[in-house]
Amino acid sequence: MKKIFEKIQVGILAGSSLVTSLTVILIIIFLFSEGIGMFHESQLEEGYVLTVNEANPVTEIDATSIKNIFDQNITNWKQLGGKDEEINLFSIDDLSDFYSDEQVGSDLEYLDTCMNDYVKNHENTLAYFPRKNLPENFHGKEIQVGSISVYNFVKGKDWLPSASPVAQLGVLPLLLGTLWVSLGAILLALPFGLACAIYMAEIAHPSVRKILKPIIELLAGIPSVVYGFFGLIVIVPLIQKLFHLDVGETALAGSIVLGIMALPTIVSIAEDAIRNVPNTMREASLAMGASQWQTIHKVVLPYAKSGILAGIVLGIGRAVGETMAVLMVTGNAANIPHSYLQPVRTIPATIAAELGEASYGGLHFKALFALGCILFLFTMILNIYVQLVLKKKRVK
Repeated sequence: MKKIFEKIQVGILAGSSLVTSLTVILIIIFLFSEGIGMFHESQLEEGYVLTVNEANPVTEIDATSIKNIFDQNITNWKQLGGKDEEINLFSIDDLSDFYSDEQVGSDLEYLDTCMNDYVKNHENTLAYFPRKNLPENFHGKEIQVGSISVYNFVKGKDWLPSASPVAQLGVLPLLLGTLWVSLGAILLALPFGLACAIYMAEIAHPSVRKILKPIIELLAGIPSVVYGFFGLIVIVPLIQKLFHLDVGETALAGSIVLGIMALPTIVSIAEDAIRNVPNTMREASLAMGASQWQTIHKVVLPYAKSGILAGIVLGIGRAVGETMAVLMVTGNAANIPHSYLQPVRTIPATIAAELGEASYGGLHFKALFALGCILFLFTMILNIYVQLVLKKKRVK
């Protein structure tokens, strides 16, 4: 009977592990299937077409060039491999300038005919209008925009997923914003967190440690929105006044808030790792004439290195994946940062801010999942690197 009961327990534990593993795998598959799907979607606004005259030799224009055309940075077809003619942009809103209300029709019943006539008689025209208004006998041809490539997605400098007529999906500003804020948070949190962990584990009186330990761990339970309010009310005005800025919502504000949020994780795990160092290691070092500081530096910290690295990784993970607090204090501007005193926008903040307004299954929706894939890969690479460092240490 006892053996049967033990087998049931083993089966329950094995089943729980299997369900957990499958859940994680399915989440990852879903994340990447949605994210990779964006690379098969056209960047042109859904339901619209770009057309030119049949005699125009240009058949394909990339999304960046289309943006430059509508921004008047490209004005001649020759710049796109066509004839030396000025590009004439035309849309439904321009119909009233060339056709009367009678020609268009009171219920727009002749709209298709007017569009067809205009494109047919103006060889230098680039027309942009709804696909439903494309005539069956259209005297023109559609311009192929194509889908975004991984290279353009990563190196693109413009994040404008709702731009018309083509979405601009450049993740570089978001990627750099995330890295800047996370790196700043770790540079602030790591020395303070490690110093606090060493003090609590090696120097502080047990009564002091009993007070500090619960207080620091309590900080980890504070909701991120509270940290965001604290940063918005205290840190942001302080940075604005200290550096004489127009706005205080900057990458530095985000780094400080995330650094404070990462401190409890780093301190708690690093302190536990240091306290788990056997006392015989300390006693042996002291018996050989080493001072307390030499013992901490040469014996305790190297021995507890794996636990300290684990705390750092978890702290970085919280910094990289934080949303609400960062959204509130960084300015939420998708610009490439050149200073910590500039507004930035991080990948998690972008997902949190835009997912609710993105149409399900659309290009914008899939682009946000692609951002989630980048976060996942970043965290995975970080964990692999830590494991390699620990493995190298064990080999030595």
